[in-house]
Amino acid sequence: MWNEEMQPYELGKKFLWEKQGEEVEGSKKEFIDCLKLLEGGLGNKPYFGGEIFGYLDVALITFYSWFYAYETFGNFSIEAECPKLIEWCKWCMEKETVSKSLPDHHKVHDMVTEYRKVLGVE
Repeated sequence: MWNEEMQPYELGKKFLWEKQGEEVEGSKKEFIDCLKLLEGGLGNKPYFGGEIFGYLDVALITFYSWFYAYETFGNFSIEAECPKLIEWCKWCMEKETVSKSLPDHHKVHDMVTEYRKVLGVE
């Protein structure tokens, strides 16, 4: 069941900069569970709406730029946990309008690194 606390951004930020120590593992598990829920909604379709790249795809693909930071600071692989979701991301990134619109994942990682320093999270 989906609720407002199961939003990828909210769950991801918990282990990126709000939690430390053992709390990180719990937050990371919640985040992965959320991604698995999204992956289940995708099923075997190329896009969430079926054969057409739609609104939900546009909204969710923006998180792909954050995946590298989530994986690095969370010490896990989203592809290992949610291979169909990563396949969907790669499918979406083949669209020039998507690939040219999203920020580089290394720049997002660098921004997160700096923000963690400001917050004293390490």
